[in-house]
Amino acid sequence: MKLTYTLLLLVSLSLMMNGCDQHQSQSDRARIIRDFDNNWKFHLGDTTNASGTAFNDTNWRTLNVPHDWSIEGKFSKDNPAGAGGGALPGGIGWYRKTFSLEKENRGKKVFIDFDGIYHNSEVWINGHYLGKRPNGYISFQYDLTPYVHFGDSTNLIAVKVDNSNQPNSRWYSGSGIYRNVRLELTSPIHISHWGTHITTPEVSNENALVRVTTQVTNDSKESKKITLRTTLFNQTGTKVGETDNEKEIASGETASVDQQFHIQQPELWSIDSPTLYKSVSQVISDNKIIDDKTVPFGIRYFHFDAQKGFSLNGVPMKINGVCMHHDLGCLGAAVNTRAIQRQLEILKGAGVNAIRTSHNPPAPELLQLCDQMGFIVMDEAFDMWKKQKTKYDYSHDWDKWHKQDLTDQILRDRNHPSVMIWSIGNEIPEQWDSTGTSIARELAGIVHQYDTTRPITSACNDPQPGNSIIKSGALDLIGYNYHHQLYASFPDSFPGQKFIATETVSSLQTRGSYDMPSDSIRLWPKRWDLPEKGNPDYTCSSYDNCHAPWGSTHEETLKLIEKYDFLSGQFIWTGFDYLGEPTPYTWPARSSYFGIVDLAGFPKDAYYLYQSEWTNKPVLHIFPHWNWKKGQTIDVWAYTNCDEVELFLNGKSMGVRKKTGDKLHLMWRLTYEPGTLKAVGKKDGKVILTKEIQTAGKPYRLQLTVDRPQIHADGKDLAFVTVNVVDQNGTLVPHADNLVRFKVNGEATIAGVDNGSETSHEPFKANYRHAFNGKCLIVLQSDGKPGNIYLTASAEGLPDAKVTLTAQ
Repeated sequence: MKLTYTLLLLVSLSLMMNGCDQHQSQSDRARIIRDFDNNWKFHLGDTTNASGTAFNDTNWRTLNVPHDWSIEGKFSKDNPAGAGGGALPGGIGWYRKTFSLEKENRGKKVFIDFDGIYHNSEVWINGHYLGKRPNGYISFQYDLTPYVHFGDSTNLIAVKVDNSNQPNSRWYSGSGIYRNVRLELTSPIHISHWGTHITTPEVSNENALVRVTTQVTNDSKESKKITLRTTLFNQTGTKVGETDNEKEIASGETASVDQQFHIQQPELWSIDSPTLYKSVSQVISDNKIIDDKTVPFGIRYFHFDAQKGFSLNGVPMKINGVCMHHDLGCLGAAVNTRAIQRQLEILKGAGVNAIRTSHNPPAPELLQLCDQMGFIVMDEAFDMWKKQKTKYDYSHDWDKWHKQDLTDQILRDRNHPSVMIWSIGNEIPEQWDSTGTSIARELAGIVHQYDTTRPITSACNDPQPGNSIIKSGALDLIGYNYHHQLYASFPDSFPGQKFIATETVSSLQTRGSYDMPSDSIRLWPKRWDLPEKGNPDYTCSSYDNCHAPWGSTHEETLKLIEKYDFLSGQFIWTGFDYLGEPTPYTWPARSSYFGIVDLAGFPKDAYYLYQSEWTNKPVLHIFPHWNWKKGQTIDVWAYTNCDEVELFLNGKSMGVRKKTGDKLHLMWRLTYEPGTLKAVGKKDGKVILTKEIQTAGKPYRLQLTVDRPQIHADGKDLAFVTVNVVDQNGTLVPHADNLVRFKVNGEATIAGVDNGSETSHEPFKANYRHAFNGKCLIVLQSDGKPGNIYLTASAEGLPDAKVTLTAQ
């Protein structure tokens, strides 16, 4: 619990550093940054004249952003996005917000920052058109200054979001202003948007050279001499460097100021010790601070080697990564810092140390958390270039927008120490023709214009020497999507080149579902153009014996990555299940089966395989559950890092299995009889772990477990409450599907409900949920007031279960 609160403190600190803090007075900082998320008016559907100030929006819904209207909709096979897009609706939505600017701020520059709107957003201020951004994943800023009023007159921001042309994505996209919004007020002479660039060109354990390059813009009417003072602080707040530079900046010009610092005995950023520094730059004119900007950064060095793989700060290590889509399960695409943090905490528990932002620029909060928690990031730009993958996708906007979008991504993300790889594309169709060469070189040129400190890759699903993207020479890392059979021959195929497995595995699993015999492998789907019948209950086996034909089992790829030093690491498809792309099925399935964690955040069995290989903590996980038909042949597996495990059934030994060679799981084939399975794990001859699984009786009660007993009373923080259906002895009932109803009193509302089922069509925004294989989830959100939160869960025939939380 202490770790959780520490991380929350770091989150708050980082958000403040990055300008996402609450409304600050002018006396606190020269630059005023306001949270602009609250009290928007929203209308689902198109309407005329909604961009104008005279429009009457009285009857529109009032809500806070981030907001995703699609997640509020109903699942249907008739929704244009299809099952691949999550079978949820799109459409057109309008947002409007009025605000005032104090008269004492007259003369300041006024900007609005959108972290992301999906998609085809258009923005107006007081009826004046500001522009359009088709890309739903990119962050952008508009200058409101010429059109805003100060004093008693109010201002109106109007935003139209058009997600009506579908399908435009191969996964669930969400719809709306689904990331955070800020208002910034600065001096006419100010540090430019994303205008600070911090690099560490020389790093050792004894000394680090830190270079801070700052763009300062003069939007005043006269030339001005300014002083740029930059101060560096370590994580404890101690000053470790300061320098001043004077600069004359002409009216209407932007000047670049380069500053250098030498830090003795630097604290290096690593996955185990993610130490952050901060740079505070102040623009001083006439002895007055007129603007300031705080940017966190880390000091680290890393290297990819053709023979030895990856090293961080001189220490060899494997990149043990996962791919992640951007949705947050029952919360949809609407960004929430605590929800992302919970995902990362769960993944960290399995030993995951890297995230690939498949297949788009992520929310800024993800990168801030990866900086703080110690994750390496592959920051990915595009899922397609000029050649389309779905009918209405980004290929239509490529020619006009790709340069601007990629530029904005690099400028926004380049100061994050967690970001160590740029990916310019995923499974790009141009890899099969000559245009792949020219486009790859162009994109690499854009990246290098703004950042030369990180390698570039592209996720190639045909990683052959003749691949035109690879032939371009634009890639510093050769990215393999799947093709694990070719890993061993990589040095022969690409002499002197460096390897990264950009996407691996595509194993398919449903939490709590098991197909036997466990050593019989299923490859699904056999053909894309025919419906996949598979299991009549639309499940996939959790034994790691079911995978897509282009992929592998978890164990197959993991063994290879561990075997060869030149394989720098992998990104598993995927960390969490995600909405859409329900391989190997289609409707009525509506979310993926790929994750090592299900959509609700409940680990599947494969999670513990990685935990046993990627962490040093003792692990002994045995499965499946122990509720079967008497006399049935059941395979019992164990994932462990013990030397050996002895299994007992009702007190009788079923034998000892030893972890030898490249064996990643242990197995016993038993004849089922009800009772107790007991596994005893030994290391160096000593018992270090004991685990039991018991036959469950009938559902007897609901068991509530909350991730944190206290949350912040900020209107955004979340509590995740797990509901287990257990028998009289507290054993999870493995097939329980009780309908659980929820009642909340106090200072919170229900943000969402889920159960991890890939086929459930129950709404995510509801006060009820059926359990799936014994479990479901309710997410509570602070309503912005301090006080107690009382949750009651009820199911027919069972006593009510209650839990109390505190918002403070």
